[in-house]
Amino acid sequence: MATREARFEELFARTRSALMGYAVRRVGDPADAADVVAETYLVAWRRLDEVPPGEETRLWLFGVARRVLANHQRGERRRLALADRLREDLSGWSPEPSTGEADAVGRAMRRLSADDRELLTLVAWEGLSRDEVAVALGVTRAVVRLRLHRARGRLAAGLRVEGVDLKRFSVTGHVPGGRASAHSDLKEA
Repeated sequence: MATREARFEELFARTRSALMGYAVRRVGDPADAADVVAETYLVAWRRLDEVPPGEETRLWLFGVARRVLANHQRGERRRLALADRLREDLSGWSPEPSTGEADAVGRAMRRLSADDRELLTLVAWEGLSRDEVAVALGVTRAVVRLRLHRARGRLAAGLRVEGVDLKRFSVTGHVPGGRASAHSDLKEA
């Protein structure tokens, strides 16, 4: 393996300046150029036995970099098109006007840990079931159940501090069909 690594290190040392120059001149952001070069060398490492010797090495790497760059540019175009579509979709959306009670709920939510907020919003706002939350967070359903119970308790305590009447809210997350509701039973917490 040492000879393979030595060959790659020699190839890298001999070609990195030329390859970086090639990439920098073709992308707007130096970080993108570094990504293109890194991906090019990854291909070279994987296919090291196919890399031609001598001066042809540099030319082979330019060919690989050209294809990596084309993939990068296609991905960037897709990303920009998606961002444009999302901006268009969101252009007509506006949040509902805030109320005193909504402000109190917001303050109580902000006092929670990031993990508690994420868990509660996945259930209440995104409408995910416990099974779906477990998959999204990479934990078991039992862990979700325990964390959700604790997060609801902390939210209920925060709402009491804010003077919110808990009888008006519900955060159990149980509705027909296994989906969560934005209003569930805080009293159980």
